[in-house]
Amino acid sequence: MASTEISELVQSVVEPYLLNGPRKYNRGQVADLAGLPNHVTRRLWVALGFPADPDDKAVEYSDSDIEAARTFATLHVLASADTHRQTTAARTLGRSMARLAEWQVDLVTEEILDRVATVTREKPDTDPKEAARIATDEVITEFETLQRYAFRRHLDAALSRSLDKGAVAGDTLRVLAVGFADMVGYTRLVRHLEADELSALLEAFETATSNAIVAHGGWVIKNVGDEVMFAANTAAEGARIALAVQEAAIASHGVTQELRVGLAYGEVLQRFGDLYGSVVNTAARLTGVARPGTVLVDDGAAAAIADDSEFTQRHLATVRVKGIDRLHGHVLRRNVIRPPV
Repeated sequence: MASTEISELVQSVVEPYLLNGPRKYNRGQVADLAGLPNHVTRRLWVALGFPADPDDKAVEYSDSDIEAARTFATLHVLASADTHRQTTAARTLGRSMARLAEWQVDLVTEEILDRVATVTREKPDTDPKEAARIATDEVITEFETLQRYAFRRHLDAALSRSLDKGAVAGDTLRVLAVGFADMVGYTRLVRHLEADELSALLEAFETATSNAIVAHGGWVIKNVGDEVMFAANTAAEGARIALAVQEAAIASHGVTQELRVGLAYGEVLQRFGDLYGSVVNTAARLTGVARPGTVLVDDGAAAAIADDSEFTQRHLATVRVKGIDRLHGHVLRRNVIRPPV
């Protein structure tokens, strides 16, 4: 069987499997069976990132869509929330899952096709559709098991951070260290690197920075191209991360470029996994003015670690940047304690 025929066969098996059956309901039927108003199911569907056919009679929903709508209705915090909060929650969930799916699709497809090819080679008498069904069931189940494990572990870590030091569930204001690290000269590099070289560079950057962040008690907020945003509970942890990120870039022997790192400490707004506020803006601006290979911290972080013998600081003159009239930075270095002579 040709590879294109196998791909078409797998596609015909995968969709019903992923959707828990064929598409057989229109939007009105989904609303009736889920016990929710039609406009609510449509709004949530769009917020999750799926296109909605303007024709309410269009058959595009399966049993899994009804089950999801019913599950939403059982979550009291969301079901009783205002329209804005419901929509925002659905949109955030949809974006996260869309990004995960886009990353996984090639890997999942390749694994399914590889297993189908193996079965048809080792057992030529196997019905191709049955081979595709078995391979799809195995691969999706295995990926879902790994995702469930990773989700639970990350949720446990997030809960620990969220409820740290007696915080109350639902609090949105927290005092954190927030930092950014970005590659120097990334725009120039993009023009000269081949696709595989750029992919290797970004992979090395994300691996080096993520490992340094997690190893020192922080967590990654997001990666955007040549930049990573991270957070930590204390200024000292944030400082360790900032220095470790720079050291990781140096240790990569040129796989990643020189980095600039900025760190600020203070109250931030936490919203759907992201952070906002003047502290975040300050960290970003410090990153922009930092010299390659250095770490700049703001007044808040500098004051919090002033008496910590682990670090040394060199105070810089204030500069004016977009949105901040007086940006005061401090060059952060690790204190090297020399042994007595």
